[in-house]
Order: sequence, then structure tokens, then C-alpha cells
Amino acid sequence: MIIILYAIPVFMATIVLEAAWAWFKQGNLTADACGRTRPIYQFADAVGSLQIGILSRIAAVFPKLLTLVIYSLVFEQLQVGAWDLKNPVAWGAALIMYDFFYYWKHRANHEVRIMWAGHITHHNSEFFNLSTALRQSSTTFIFDWIFYLPMAVVGVPPAMFVGVALIDLLYQYWVHTELVGKLGWFDRVFVSPSNHRVHHGQNDYCLDKNYGGILILWDRLFGTFADERDEPISYGVRTQLASVNPVWGNWHYYAVIWHDFWAARGLAAKVESLFAPPTGWDGEKMTHFDPEQFQRYELKVTPRLMWYVVSQLAINVVLTSLFIYHFEAWQPWQRILAATWLIAALLAPAGLMEHKAWAIGLEVGRWLAAPVILWLLLSSFSGL
Repeated sequence: MIIILYAIPVFMATIVLEAAWAWFKQGNLTADACGRTRPIYQFADAVGSLQIGILSRIAAVFPKLLTLVIYSLVFEQLQVGAWDLKNPVAWGAALIMYDFFYYWKHRANHEVRIMWAGHITHHNSEFFNLSTALRQSSTTFIFDWIFYLPMAVVGVPPAMFVGVALIDLLYQYWVHTELVGKLGWFDRVFVSPSNHRVHHGQNDYCLDKNYGGILILWDRLFGTFADERDEPISYGVRTQLASVNPVWGNWHYYAVIWHDFWAARGLAAKVESLFAPPTGWDGEKMTHFDPEQFQRYELKVTPRLMWYVVSQLAINVVLTSLFIYHFEAWQPWQRILAATWLIAALLAPAGLMEHKAWAIGLEVGRWLAAPVILWLLLSSFSGL
């Protein structure tokens, strides 16, 4: 988790560089599926992606110990061998094994409704750039850990598991860009920007394709590979989010499932509402996607509000880093208090951009509460 803190400045710097390079080389424009020019970056969307990324880091510190405890328990009780942490071959084998199970976990996230409800957060941006890579779900931990337990059984130590998981995650950052074209043989072996653009597309040929984390070979082997075509890709999901609210971005599809679950008649239908493929729920067939009819959700933000939102985003990045760093030193109530304030700090700017009536009150309230909250958090270190 602490390693992520060192990666945050790199993420921020490369996002700024990508946006600047896109503007310099292409005027921040590319062609959409209808030949119309469109921006690679859009302010509100990029901020929304970064806020969802911050929220995922806030949420991740709470269940991370549980996940490691379960993995470590299985490792201690059921392992059939012992892998040497000093052996580079063992690390390479563990990385390949992790990537294999990542493929199946990622595929299940797309093909099982209740898992898609968490993973959809990563896909509901209608832009594709490095900020999209940080648009990580706060809820996928509920199921994801299950897929990696075979690694514990065969003897991959918890420290090695955490290491290869981090490598696999960080690798996937750079493939979220429209500025890198096809890479020849590399596209046929590894996950690349070209084949990951397909994965994020709404176009008919893009759905449920290219699940690999580092190796695209898994998709070729199991029949889920699709090569990028000449037709421009429209990004996003068919159940359009139409919001930059980071909490709603994580929960909107759970609301859909909740409605379907209670509306379903009979046990079989209720089970189907949870575990059927998102594209085949209740006997529905996925309709043809018409790029000419698709309108991206774009918010217009005034320059003054833009600068305020940027300043708050920078503050939130710093405060979230401090939250992660000091998390273990706080009491449970302090952790919840700090997380609640940080979530309010994400919601208020999003609400301001969406012109929500509650946003100004929340923004003023969180800053009025800040001195008291700060005192309560610092009491852990001052002995008060």
C-alpha cells in the first residue's frame, strides 16, 4: 500500500504530460466513430476519474488486512510447497500465474452481473486516457480475492503474492492511452494500448474482449481476443453513468441490480438477477450499438470553478496520502472520521460541477468541521 504513495506523483505527472502532448500534437482532438473530432481529455471527466481513484484508495485500506489474512491463512494451512522469495525464477512464475488468474477474475467481472456492478466503475468513463486507468472500483475486493487462493495452495508466499499483484496492476496503467498506436508483435503477446482500447469500447465487436492484465496470450488461448479495427472506438458502457459523482460512479449499477432483484418473481429469477451475464439478463439480447446516435456526457465548467476544483483535487491527493500513511496509527473511529471527511471532499466539488443544490452546503460544512476533525486526528500523536 505504501508503494502506491510513491506512484501517485508519477501518475499525476504522466497525466499532465499526456494531456499536454495530446494538445500539442493533435490539439487534444481525435476522430470519433462518425468522423467528428472529439477531445482526448475533458476536464470534468478527468477529475471524475481521479476522484474515483482517490475514493478507491480510501476504501482499499479498510479490507486490505482481511484479504491478506485470508490469503495467509490458506497459505499456512493448505500450502503444498514453499517458493523461495530470493529465487527470480519463482517470481517470474508467480507473476505469470497471477496474470492467468487475473484473466479469469477480470473475465468474471464482465460476465457475472454482481461482479460487473463493481467493475463497471472502471469502464463508465467515455474518454480513454491515463486518468481512466486510475478509475478503480471501491467494491471489487468483495469477490476478487477468491480467484487467487490457488496461488496460496501451491505455496506462493504472501509477500510474493503482494509483489506480483502490484507489478500486474502498475503495468496496466500505461495501456490506457489513445496516443500510442499499434505495436506489431508486441500487440500479439502483451496487453497494449491498441488491444486495451478494444476492451474499453462500446462498439459491438469490442464487448467482452481482451481481458488480459499483462499477457494478451490468455485471450488468444481462450477465445476472447479482438484486434483493433479501423473504425474509431466509442468508449464507455451501454448503461450510461451521466455523472461525475464518485460515489454514484461506484454504486449506480448496484442500484440497477437491487431494483431487478426485488422485481424478479421466484427464486430462480432472483438468482439470475445477481449472477446472469450483464448482456443476457432476463432473456434480453444486447442491442446493436449505433455510434451516430451516441452522445457523450460532457459537463461545461467555468474557468473559476475549474481552478477551484483543481486546487481541491490537489489538496485531496495530499490528504489521502497522509490518510493512507497514518491509517494504522489511528483508532477505528478516527479512521472512519477521516474517511468520511475525505469522501465529502470528493463529493462536494463533483456536486459543484453538476450544479447540485446540496454541493455548496457540503463544501462549506466540511471546511467548518475541518479544524475539529484535525484536532481529533492529531490527538493520537499528541497524547491528548
